[in-house]
Amino acid sequence: MSETISDVMETFEFLDDWEDRYKYIIDLGRGLPEFDEKDMTEKNRVHGCTSRVWLIHELVDGKVVFKGESDAHIVRGLIALILMIYSGKLPQEIIATEARDTLDRLGLEKHLSPMRTNGLFSMVGKIKSIATAYNSVSA
Repeated sequence: MSETISDVMETFEFLDDWEDRYKYIIDLGRGLPEFDEKDMTEKNRVHGCTSRVWLIHELVDGKVVFKGESDAHIVRGLIALILMIYSGKLPQEIIATEARDTLDRLGLEKHLSPMRTNGLFSMVGKIKSIATAYNSVSA
């Protein structure tokens, strides 16, 4: 994925209609890297999401790199957004970063169902938990 969260915010400014914004989010999800079916396990599942969501991670040069997958198109796009915010950062940066600020600026909470919003923050919670575990190991 070559787009950044800043690119997404810029594109959202051009798209006045939420229908177009949803299509754009779905397109972002299509750009997620391939997710191996063998990683679609209960251990990698994010609970609290209406759709099935899986998240894997690895530490690369001190930074946490995430990959995610879902069985729902819109959720794949939301995963792409969350990964733009958190993936490839130091554990301390992940812990200190609040996705809610960015998501508020995009206006997502007002346009997602409560279940989707809960799922989104379940992903953020899992990501922060993983970063905290990496941070404790390196401390």
